[in-house]
Amino acid sequence: MPNEQQQLYRNAMAQLAGAVNVVTSRGEGGTCGLTATAVCSVSDSPATVLVCINRDSAVNAVIRGNGRLCVNVCSADQQEISCHFAGMTELTMEQRFELDAWDQGVLEQPLLRGALANLEGRITDIAEVGSHSVFYVEVDNIRVNDGQDALLYFNRAFRTLSANG
Repeated sequence: MPNEQQQLYRNAMAQLAGAVNVVTSRGEGGTCGLTATAVCSVSDSPATVLVCINRDSAVNAVIRGNGRLCVNVCSADQQEISCHFAGMTELTMEQRFELDAWDQGVLEQPLLRGALANLEGRITDIAEVGSHSVFYVEVDNIRVNDGQDALLYFNRAFRTLSANG
């Protein structure tokens, strides 16, 4: 049970709208993924993003072991798959990757077909902060699909943002 300060922080962060991303990884450690909003651009030279993942998550160890991942920025019509990877449905990890939604990237990572963007890269650094690992990922492969509405998470619910304003 979170203490009062933790709950107040969580309530404040619920007011911070975030892009919904399905972060995937494939390698010697296995194939895994999760839905995350704690993803941020770090630099464009070299192209680098950060991804924050709870250390208690089984996905954390798999991604760490694989050393590679893909940030799939979800479009508005990808809410269902976002729910699967958030653990909100009964699908197992294996079943999630059996869905007809995946391409393979140049680094052999699962790329979500139809995503607003796919950012495939190598983990270059990991920082441990509180309960989470912060993965710094140098992006080697980028695929962008313009013109779609975005899927956001705000006030503990999925929302959409129109590409047309």
